[in-house]
Amino acid sequence: MKLHIFKSFEALDGARLMEIYREGNEENADELYPDIADRTAARERVEREFLNYLKTDFFSRGGREYWVLEDGGVWVCALRLYLVHSGLYYIEALETRPEYRRRGYAAELLNRMTDELKRGGAFRLCDCVSKRNIASLNTHFKCGFKIAAEEGFSYLTGETNDRTYGLELEFLG
Repeated sequence: MKLHIFKSFEALDGARLMEIYREGNEENADELYPDIADRTAARERVEREFLNYLKTDFFSRGGREYWVLEDGGVWVCALRLYLVHSGLYYIEALETRPEYRRRGYAAELLNRMTDELKRGGAFRLCDCVSKRNIASLNTHFKCGFKIAAEEGFSYLTGETNDRTYGLELEFLG
């Protein structure tokens, strides 16, 4: 398995990344663009907006990285990592391609990321996970995360969400 850490939009292969998020993009298209009859066109619109966000917002600010795990030439799992401030990180959009789920890829990606972060010393790593997403919760627990709050807190928007747990992994160095 190969780990990619992208720090710029130009280095990222958008088409390969969108294959990881295809299922979620289809769901978002149904929610955001129910009036577009061509569902492929609706999904492609969501994908263009997603990639535009990465180009104009995500990568334009410091301390942000896209982590991707590749196996056999296929990008199978990805997440966005945000440096909130020194020693505090926030994860968003941990996703595994549906046909590669239940094989440990998400745990592998989380463990590789935390191992890399440990090289820099003490840190706290936070994430919000749906209370109904048992598979993701179990993956996080397997990787050392604990429930820190009954409501998830987004370090990006400053909002809480009662449908998610606030998860945290703390490394004291």
